[in-house]
Amino acid sequence: MSAAEADPATMEPRAFAQLIKRTPTGELRDVMGGERRGVFLDGIFVRMPGLFRADRAGAMEAVIHWTVGDRPDGGADTYELVISSGTCRLSARPARQPRLTLTVGALDFLNLVTGNAHPMAMFMTGKLKAAGDIPLATRIPRLFDIPKA
Repeated sequence: MSAAEADPATMEPRAFAQLIKRTPTGELRDVMGGERRGVFLDGIFVRMPGLFRADRAGAMEAVIHWTVGDRPDGGADTYELVISSGTCRLSARPARQPRLTLTVGALDFLNLVTGNAHPMAMFMTGKLKAAGDIPLATRIPRLFDIPKA
């Protein structure tokens, strides 16, 4: 299966991570700049609540906005995750004031959520930007079971 045919919502997370790792950058750029961008982003975000580690969140209450750039029109897509009472849920649309906003380019986002990039290295190089509660940003990788390719 090629990345252009993949559906992250139905693929096993580790298989999706391996697909992203072996797919050439140009092909991933085409997918994230084309009509399947929404399928990829929606598929990834709809799975995040299932990868959430409530045991590591404790009593955390947080609204996190993920802003994924490099949209073909020059804009970005924003997704809202709400962590509350030991659960994580994806909002239908961003509507709450975020405690943390994470901003990342489309290809870097794919590498980040598939374990093909190290979050701290991305912060240090400016590929991943955080606004708001920076200590919360450092906890994000531990709050989710990020697949390893």
